[in-house]
Amino acid sequence: MAAATPSAPRSGAARPRSGAEIRAAFLDFYEQRGHRRLGSASLIPDDPTVLLTIAGMLPFKPVFLGQAPRPAPRATSSQKCIRTNDIENVGRTARHHTFFEMLGNFSFGDYFKEQAIRWAWELSTEVFGLSAQNLVVSVFRDDDEAAAIWRDLVGVNPKRIIRMDEADNFWASGPTGPCGPCSEIYYDFQPERGDEDLDLEDDSRFIEFYNLVFMESNRDAGGRLTPLASRNIDTGLGLERMAQILQGAANNYETDLIYPLIETAAGLAGVAYPSLDEKGKTSLKVIADHSRAITQLIGDGVSASNLGRGYILRRLLRRVVRHGRLLGIDRPFLAAMGEASIALMGQAYPQLRERRELILGELEREEARFLGTLERGEKLLAEVLAARPRQISGEQAFELYDTYGFPLELTEEIAQEHGLTVDLPGFEAAMEAQRQRAKAAAVSLDLTLQGAIEQLAASLQPTAFKGYEALEHPSCVLALVVNGAPAERAMAGDGVQIVLDGTPFYGEGGGQVGDRGLLLGGGDQTAADAGVIVSIASVSRNRSVFVHDGRVERGSLAVGDLVTARVDPACRRRVQAHHSATHLLQAALKQVVDQGISQAGSLVDFERLRFDFHCARALRAEELEQVEALINGWIGDAHRLEVREMAIEAARAAGAVAMFGEKYGDVVRVVDVPGVSMELCGGTHVANTTEIGLFTIVAESGVAAGIRRIEAVAGPAALAYLKQRDAVVRQLGERLKAQPGEIVERVATLQEELKGAGKALAAARAELAVAKASALVQQAERVGAEGDQPGCRLLVTRLDGVDGTGLQGAAQDLAARLGDGAAVVLGGLPDPADLSKVVLVAAFGAAVVAAGPKAGSFIGAVAKACGGGGGGRPNLAQAGGRDGAALDGALAEALLQLRKALS
Repeated sequence: MAAATPSAPRSGAARPRSGAEIRAAFLDFYEQRGHRRLGSASLIPDDPTVLLTIAGMLPFKPVFLGQAPRPAPRATSSQKCIRTNDIENVGRTARHHTFFEMLGNFSFGDYFKEQAIRWAWELSTEVFGLSAQNLVVSVFRDDDEAAAIWRDLVGVNPKRIIRMDEADNFWASGPTGPCGPCSEIYYDFQPERGDEDLDLEDDSRFIEFYNLVFMESNRDAGGRLTPLASRNIDTGLGLERMAQILQGAANNYETDLIYPLIETAAGLAGVAYPSLDEKGKTSLKVIADHSRAITQLIGDGVSASNLGRGYILRRLLRRVVRHGRLLGIDRPFLAAMGEASIALMGQAYPQLRERRELILGELEREEARFLGTLERGEKLLAEVLAARPRQISGEQAFELYDTYGFPLELTEEIAQEHGLTVDLPGFEAAMEAQRQRAKAAAVSLDLTLQGAIEQLAASLQPTAFKGYEALEHPSCVLALVVNGAPAERAMAGDGVQIVLDGTPFYGEGGGQVGDRGLLLGGGDQTAADAGVIVSIASVSRNRSVFVHDGRVERGSLAVGDLVTARVDPACRRRVQAHHSATHLLQAALKQVVDQGISQAGSLVDFERLRFDFHCARALRAEELEQVEALINGWIGDAHRLEVREMAIEAARAAGAVAMFGEKYGDVVRVVDVPGVSMELCGGTHVANTTEIGLFTIVAESGVAAGIRRIEAVAGPAALAYLKQRDAVVRQLGERLKAQPGEIVERVATLQEELKGAGKALAAARAELAVAKASALVQQAERVGAEGDQPGCRLLVTRLDGVDGTGLQGAAQDLAARLGDGAAVVLGGLPDPADLSKVVLVAAFGAAVVAAGPKAGSFIGAVAKACGGGGGGRPNLAQAGGRDGAALDGALAEALLQLRKALS
């Protein structure tokens, strides 16, 4: 039903109405009240417990836990979020979405309950102009303080203050940790129904639009609540929900935040949204909702894949394509929806415009990949549904997933539309280790600390990093972890994790690995004479605490001991050369290939560097040569690196390159190779490009759709690589009796000779297979003969020592000899000694195909019995398997099935 029209603002000012106006009004309101306005964090969170940013408070999770400094006493933001746990409700209810924006105001130990409630009411009634008659508030059942504030200070009608249980109005970070009661503001679309017995679960009447969390307690393992030393406020106002209310829309989809995309999709389908039935409207809503989500995901650096957040993206993309086909869109259209999404959201999120080509390219590639198999998959699914089964089997669902790219959820959705279910246990058995993919993004946030290191990091001050200035530093041991548990002392032979008050060791971050080296203590601070030696193999970071992972080689180490932390200078030189070379590599790629190239990831270690970047195509050999030459030229030019700290706004204005999605503070470290490269970077670098020495590209490859990877070596690692390659060239020359310059030509000649010999051998094997098979004609079994009807002739047998090509030729020859009624199934092991490779072929005559059996689906079922799969045309198909021991049983079952089908 349509929303009641809100009353005009009391101030007389124009009431915000559009989505952009609502967002701006919220942020302005809190900024004017001392809140620092923060931009939205990436949808890829800096949090290993969740795949995507699923709540407005997620970027502040370390602050609420006391693990990171607060960005300001008060903050406000509009955070983009994605949830897919209830994806089946998208388009079917008025307000379920995958992508949504959460407006929030936050207090980190500053104001608390009374001020949060007063401001929420003022914003709702005076800025957004909502009438008090249309508002209802909920409080936790035991929160008398909040109820009193709403009633006595704000003036809310007591009948419109509803107490609710813990399930609805108490927020907890996990089984233990910060928690507190909530209070929510609801909009009442039908206030004329009165104030008696209000049921906030009635979605047709009420919509919750503002949630206030009062984080005031800490829950221990025994369930006891104690007051927090610093109480916090975490709120969330749904932008789409407020737009529905203020625009008087029937649902969130018919607001200016989403409806333009519905109109775009309707235009592509040649339909009109108002005239469609509910099923058609649902498809348009799904397309519009998911188009926002996939555009934002790709814009934040997610690429479609079969794992993690890449799987979520692929699932959403393919749902859009399917719902487009349901509406009659029979051509690629994702790029058009991407264009419309960028146009709609680009002003609020300028990075979408900046990454337009990348977004559209990914959409086009993924849609083409899906369309290549979708039609065949839909045909197979239609055949399954036509048989009117009680449910779709796990094997059928897995075949749709594995062969035709149907996400399980898509198969479930289609099955549900036909009143069927999917055999999920069967599917899970087939999927095995991959069966948890669709459950990757959970709604709940578990802020509970786990593990000794995490607990220590939460209680310690950030480690002072001294490694920019020196490779050696006197330090004090603040904490030890031995065998996963906190300890006061570690003995010789113990594996240990160590936290120091200050360290010259670089902690892994920004793609650069942690340093290696030694901790020396107990007397003379030399490795030969020190009483205590700890070898450090790696250094990581937990929040801002550096964790040194190593082994006590001599003596013992205790908390409070003083040690000398010494970085291995040779390892540091190697990693510095690779890190500086990585900066030069990105600059060279922009100059040679495309100025729009951006980093998608990197690894900088002692032996090599790896640089992933957004690019839709493979680089040509001449481009790689140009990149390599350009970098070595810059190395020879002896550019002196300039490293300085500056305000992030000034750094960006100066042209410094930031990695998209990376979190930066107000003050950033800028590494500048004058005239060549300027990047925001916290890593360690050479002082002059000549220290890099030499740069060599080892490989270029694709790692995901739209992402390329270059692997390279520099400095000492480059010399080692070239020395190894020179040794290989010498060995090849000796074996081939050729000079280095003649090796390529000699290898090409040998390849041609081998190719010719291979063809001759394959032809001989095929002839042998046919010869073997010709002796089998007399073994054919006749079935279904009646009167003058000849029936069909079945031949199912095993033929080992023949490859797939030879077996297929033999099956075709036998089918031709046996006539239109031939049903030939051959199986064998190409190498009788190798049971891991099975080849199967089916060749059916025209009469057999007309009678029902199809070679493609039939041989696929036989192959599954051998742990494989495959298919092909109705008259000829080939498959493979991995279990040779099951071959005889599979062929015997195939013969029984053919007899049954053709008798």
